Amino acid sequence: MKLVVGLGNPGERYAGTRHNIGFEVVQHLATVSGIALKKNGHQAIYGTGRLAGDDLTLLLPQTFMNLSGASVGSACKSLGVEPGDLVVVHDDIDLDFGVLKIRVGGGHGGHNGIRHIREVLGTGEFVRVKVGVGRPVAGNDVSAHVLSRFATAERSNLAAVVNGTVDCIRLILERGVLEAMNAFNNRNFTEPL
Repeated sequence: MKLVVGLGNPGERYAGTRHNIGFEVVQHLATVSGIALKKNGHQAIYGTGRLAGDDLTLLLPQTFMNLSGASVGSACKSLGVEPGDLVVVHDDIDLDFGVLKIRVGGGHGGHNGIRHIREVLGTGEFVRVKVGVGRPVAGNDVSAHVLSRFATAERSNLAAVVNGTVDCIRLILERGVLEAMNAFNNRNFTEPL
């Protein structure tokens, strides 16, 4: 069983914000994979299906970002998912908007959702797909930035970013994380190839 988690905050107030890019990516992955996100459990909305010959669960925690580990930990335990079969998609302010980075392990980088998942699982040895949302202007509040909506120019590229990230996740699931790193690390989906 593979588990792909999109991080975000529940509710209309947070829809379309930078912090919710993980939700958007996993919702799109669900659509293109034919997996309905209609089940409730693990303090999340989730769906199950198959992709690349493996059982797959897609999970959107409804715990608010800072408590994401409660949902992810519950799903991992119930489904028997090992850290190596967990993929977490989340925003990253240290990457320019539209830049993708895949990482296995490492620190939380100041991301409270990742911090809590690491605390609950007792390890950071899971796959992270980090989607760049850009840094706030110097002196501006980081939390206000990640809870803001994308600028007009960014929104025109958002579909390309989401589609590219979904392609990256599919490659992780189908061919492994190393091949995905080679193909997608530091790729900027706002620029033509």
